[in-house]
Amino acid sequence: MQSLYTAATGMSAQDLNIDTISNNLANVSTTGYKEQRVNFQDLMYINLKPVGTPTSPETDTPIGLQIGEGVNPVATQRIFTEGPIENTSNPLDLLIEGNNGFFQITLPNGQTAYTRDGTFQEDGNGNIVTANGYFLNPPVQLPAQTTSVEITSTGQVLVNVDGSSQQEQVGQIELTNFVNPPGLLAIGDNLFQQTAASGEPIVGTPGSAGFASIQQGSLEQSNVDLVSQMVDMIVAERAYEMNSKTISTDDDMMETLSNMKQFP
Repeated sequence: MQSLYTAATGMSAQDLNIDTISNNLANVSTTGYKEQRVNFQDLMYINLKPVGTPTSPETDTPIGLQIGEGVNPVATQRIFTEGPIENTSNPLDLLIEGNNGFFQITLPNGQTAYTRDGTFQEDGNGNIVTANGYFLNPPVQLPAQTTSVEITSTGQVLVNVDGSSQQEQVGQIELTNFVNPPGLLAIGDNLFQQTAASGEPIVGTPGSAGFASIQQGSLEQSNVDLVSQMVDMIVAERAYEMNSKTISTDDDMMETLSNMKQFP
């Protein structure tokens, strides 16, 4: 019975849907996290009677007879809308104002990764790093005895050093744009990497044409909407339940067939 296999694809698809929703809910407090959504497509069809089948020398059928073979998850799309803003007053907390744009991070293997997480810190040598100690790219190092740090909307890093009355620029933060941000590969630690689908990185100065500005002392929170995720979870659960009932119904029908007696 084809419906057995069709319902099985539906259960498998909703299982993946629930996995995605649970990951979204788990990251509701993750700084800069972007919600994921599963995209589905219907599978191929069994054509019992093709459209346009001749019914006489002068007439054809206006519609056909098809049986669907189920559903297939084709993508987990990441939604790059801006999350809520939290004011922290921490001078090394940085917010990218807008949907597009990423900070550049240098990984230990020398490769470049990208993040929306602006939770930066200072390591023992004065370098501005992520929570895992990965360096900001281009690197920025704060001088010893720095008393205050100002990061402008255009990414200039200005410091006051003990004993000096003038600000000194010690670095320039750059941002990266992509033609297709959903094509980036998530690698964990709030980081993404470039792929062929994302396109080549476009590097520029914050606040310049095509690039967002930076806001110091603020962070972008997760863009996961709890209410919509709960609704999606209920819908996925009910769809899973309905598909399982289809399998149970098929089993009852086959049991009925197997119990039918043959009369002479």
